[in-house]
Amino acid sequence: MKSSQNKVKKFSVQSMAIVFGLIAMSVFFSIASPNFLTPSNINNILLATMINGVLSVGALYVVVTGGIDVSIGTSMTFVSVMLGVFMTWWGFPAWLGIICGLLTGALVGLINGIMVTKMKITPFIATLGMQMVTAGLAIVITGGTPIYFTKISGYQNIALGSPFGSWFASLGIQDYAVNTGVLIMFLLAIIFGVILSKTSFGRYLYAIGNNRESTRLSGIKVDQWELFAYIVAGCMAAVAGILMTSRMNTAYPSIGSGYEMNAVAACVIGGASLAGGKGSMKGAVLGAFIMSVLTNGLRLLSVSTEWQKVLTGVIIIVAVYIDIIGKRKKNG
Repeated sequence: MKSSQNKVKKFSVQSMAIVFGLIAMSVFFSIASPNFLTPSNINNILLATMINGVLSVGALYVVVTGGIDVSIGTSMTFVSVMLGVFMTWWGFPAWLGIICGLLTGALVGLINGIMVTKMKITPFIATLGMQMVTAGLAIVITGGTPIYFTKISGYQNIALGSPFGSWFASLGIQDYAVNTGVLIMFLLAIIFGVILSKTSFGRYLYAIGNNRESTRLSGIKVDQWELFAYIVAGCMAAVAGILMTSRMNTAYPSIGSGYEMNAVAACVIGGASLAGGKGSMKGAVLGAFIMSVLTNGLRLLSVSTEWQKVLTGVIIIVAVYIDIIGKRKKNG
């Protein structure tokens, strides 16, 4: 009972530290720039977090098993391109194109999972290969040119619409209406967060990350559950692709590069361990917000893109080092 209370206390302290860091960062940027807390900028932060947040949901499922999926960003790009193929080139109705896009993402995740669980290829190498495959296919299919969704009626509403827009407008605060895509991100985080923390599936993933061999010896089908984790990551890449193309009304064949590292970084900043067995959906989403707020605030302060990357990298290194120190203390 005492150890259980200690875990709860440790988790609460960690969560509070992440929240405090996000608040402190927001306060700093709001003082440094008068444009930070404007409705339009808050909306920009939410929309930027929308993509990385959804990708982080899928990335976390893989990270807690002790694996990594570095193809999740280019998988999003590939699904975006295929959505354009399905709906713009082949004339599929939007609902059918979306279903096919989700299946495409699930297929990419399935292949990743098979390479890791059946072919026994190291997760980093397997998904790095898939990263190259999906990035290359996106360019080959499109010839390097964007695919536009301007003829798909109502498609932009998936990300940029607002189900409560009229209600907010009636109150005179329409600028604060939350976009549908942001609500989708939160809904997915809640659903998959509950699955991860409250179901056997989630417990098996944590067990695999903590001690794969012991989990296998206890009768749990390690390969099967790990395979499902990669499928979840592929599906989240597909959802991110849908939201990305909806927001931009365009599928760019090279836009996903770098998103995979942002998703993994959000998980790590949120308290997940790259060694596996540790991490929460709440932390991953908060990590995604920290990255979005940091990038947005630095941009408002006219900090160059190069220095934005430097500071983001420093935060990631510090987060990983804190996890290493915590493991050393735990192991005595």
